Amino acid sequence: MTSIDLNADLGEGFGRWSLTDDEGLLSVVTSANVACGFHAGDPATMRRVCALAAERGVRIGAQVSYRDLAGFGRRAMDVPADELTAEVAYQIGALDVFARAAGTRVSYVKPHGALYNRVVRDEEQAAAVVAGVRLADASLPVLGLPGSRLLDLAALAGLPAVPEAFADRAYTDQGTLVPRDQDGAVVTDAETVVARSLGLARDGEVASRSGARVAVRARSLCLHGDTPGAVELARRVRDRLRDAGVRVEAFV
Repeated sequence: MTSIDLNADLGEGFGRWSLTDDEGLLSVVTSANVACGFHAGDPATMRRVCALAAERGVRIGAQVSYRDLAGFGRRAMDVPADELTAEVAYQIGALDVFARAAGTRVSYVKPHGALYNRVVRDEEQAAAVVAGVRLADASLPVLGLPGSRLLDLAALAGLPAVPEAFADRAYTDQGTLVPRDQDGAVVTDAETVVARSLGLARDGEVASRSGARVAVRARSLCLHGDTPGAVELARRVRDRLRDAGVRVEAFV
């Protein structure tokens, strides 16, 4: 039977502001990418989400990013490699405190936003992220785009490299994500997202924005938690996968 992990970005609030329905999504996904305070999240939110994830048996991932609260981590930044390494390790360590307090641990690492896109091609920044992960815990898997420099360097460093796909993001013909500042970068039609999820999980391919079929072999499938109606959409995706004989389970 084909199987795939279902992940979502969680804990993306700060102080009195809340962006994601963490409790609702944690009843559906198998892995939670938890904001570590640099693009969103604060200590109280991180602690709460880790406790909820532990209760539901959901794997906790550190979603590391550039230090950019104002821009939600989606603005391009130039951070020196040694500084980025330290900041990645710092974010992982901060989240792991709350994960361990809840009786579990950080199980993987996934970059967020501008950092995620940067490490697809940028050798130096990708190497800095890998070094930060190794500094925090040299056994942690790294989640990223198939064919990215991040996953290549993670594998070379002995870290488990886990490719992921996006059901609600548009792809280029080259298998990269269409930048968010371009029209159609985010797929909002629920039935389209559900159909794309099945194609990615079962067939390992997706239609690019131009209509070309693009191979995307992934072990994990991401649904963005800040999408309107994200919880219901995640349930529909999980139900469709189950009905098609695809087992939804964590990759770790």
